[in-house]
Amino acid sequence: MKNTKGMTVACLAFAVLGGGNAAGQSADVGHDIYTQYCATCHGEAADGRGPLTELMTVKVADLTQLAANNDGEFPMLKVIHIIDGRTGLRGHGGPMPTYGRIFTEETAGQVGNYGAVLATRGRILSLAMYLESIQK
Repeated sequence: MKNTKGMTVACLAFAVLGGGNAAGQSADVGHDIYTQYCATCHGEAADGRGPLTELMTVKVADLTQLAANNDGEFPMLKVIHIIDGRTGLRGHGGPMPTYGRIFTEETAGQVGNYGAVLATRGRILSLAMYLESIQK
């Protein structure tokens, strides 16, 4: 008996992670994700001045200063964990939505649970790569 489930997951992993930039990770994909999910709070310029900030009770981060605030090094893993939100870094909630859960729920019906996890990781990495590319 063939393990078709394993083959399907392997093929999907290749398509999402390595088969091409359109479905894989890239700063261009990350820019589109940023525009759709982040700009409302963080602003088009990612400077923490989005249109919703006047309604918020917490200060919104200037995402162009992440490296500057970290001794000149972009904190990739920390950024990924904050975007994902499911890692325990913000275990008891926080002001930012848990995009790991949101992205997984959005894609689970299209590609199944395993594919949704892979697609979510690709989207989060693309977003983090975009943020890295806009550091001042």
